[in-house]
Amino acid sequence: MDEKDIRILTTIARDGTASPDKIEDATGIPKSTVHYRLNQLRESGVIKNDLYDIDLDKVGLSITLISEIWAEFEEGYHDTVGEKLAAVEGVNQVYFTMGDTDFVAIAHVANREMVEELVEDYEAIEEIERTSSKFVITTVKDEQNPLNDFEVETLVDALAE
Repeated sequence: MDEKDIRILTTIARDGTASPDKIEDATGIPKSTVHYRLNQLRESGVIKNDLYDIDLDKVGLSITLISEIWAEFEEGYHDTVGEKLAAVEGVNQVYFTMGDTDFVAIAHVANREMVEELVEDYEAIEEIERTSSKFVITTVKDEQNPLNDFEVETLVDALAE
């Protein structure tokens, strides 16, 4: 990746569009170059899909549940338990972590009944020893694209070849 790729990616993240016209307007990179670079970024797997942000509150999934999960240690358990957690209905993100907690799972649900079902599903996984779940009261920051958390120049300095 070079500076043009990074500028294109940060524009996509910031503006939520992969329109070559809009990217050209935002970056000054010619539309034909943008189009070519977008194709390269898709082919290399850097751009995985076309994203549409959804307001989960308006959909009705207004409760964010963050669960810490402790599992029985055995060889390969991070893959086995991780896959089982990822398969639980309603789970959006699963992270295998270092430290006191083995896994962190994040889910967005509609009501307390769904929270209860989710926790029961966690506890039904044989390897899970215990869980601790927290409701999010207020979302302070929920940036869906980490590129938006940096200045373009910081990314260029760190990532451009």
